[in-house]
Amino acid sequence: MKYAWVFFGLLFVALGLINGCASREHTVLKLAHGLDPSHPVHRAMVFMAERVAEKSEGRLEVEIYPSEQLGSEQQCVELLQIGSLAMTKVSAAILEGFTDNYKVLGLPYIFRSKEHAFNVLDGEIGEEFLNSTEKFWIKGLCFYDAGSRSFYTLKRPIESPADLTGLKIRVMKSQTAMELVSAMGGSPTPVSWGELYTALQSGVVDGAENNPPSFYTSRHYEVCKYYSINEHTMVPDVLIISTRVWNKLTEQEQHWLSEAIRESVEVERRYWAESEAEALQRVIDAGVEINYPDKGPFEERVQRLYDSYKNDPEIYSLIQRIKAVQY
Repeated sequence: MKYAWVFFGLLFVALGLINGCASREHTVLKLAHGLDPSHPVHRAMVFMAERVAEKSEGRLEVEIYPSEQLGSEQQCVELLQIGSLAMTKVSAAILEGFTDNYKVLGLPYIFRSKEHAFNVLDGEIGEEFLNSTEKFWIKGLCFYDAGSRSFYTLKRPIESPADLTGLKIRVMKSQTAMELVSAMGGSPTPVSWGELYTALQSGVVDGAENNPPSFYTSRHYEVCKYYSINEHTMVPDVLIISTRVWNKLTEQEQHWLSEAIRESVEVERRYWAESEAEALQRVIDAGVEINYPDKGPFEERVQRLYDSYKNDPEIYSLIQRIKAVQY
């Protein structure tokens, strides 16, 4: 399998070189991700691609490959780092593997509201995050709203942290996500997104945590009939580009792309709000029981995650800066 991916990567490089040599008047950027085409983030990226084509009058094109057509989230990141893939969308949690600062965005209840999150991510702090991975050949372009993550389970609703005791909860491959579930009393179990439906169906895990649109579009509601809206995190999605690709773009191409991306952020937030309301209604119609537990006990259980950073001045300072942002 390892050699297959090496071959796959080299093939992408070759294709990229062919495209690049064919004509500098027409540049094609391949963007791959794992989301369903109905997902609001995918739809926003389609809008971005359309705006890029309009602004450049067809000289710059973004081709989008959804639903893991070109590989899993991790595989897309690896292809991006070697320049075989231009762009991808990842959860901010995935970028923890490159810089510790991204762990902060996965801390439970770090954002007091959606408005607070937007003010942080759209400002100076957000720009610092986007630039922090460039030494790993990854350039952040923007943050997309990914809503709030809450627990959904097979056998019982989560009314308090005690209800997580003994449950295997799927998490992303993120140290912060694993520590969060552990602090709340559950057993964190990393499973790739593409394998999660089967893992839930077969009982490999007892539940997972994610936002309403992802819960709905993944069809996880077919097996998990309890959705407990405790909104423990607001981990954003990040649109990233290979620095190897970015640095080869002309200033004009970079400008077209950056402008279109900024416009897509506002569109995505509108799509997200609409999609979230629709997703909740759809899962209710499908027989899912939704409850809204008191967030207080959950916040108390995860306080130790904040205390653990007191010995790390850089991270602890970043936490305080985020909390100080007005909204």
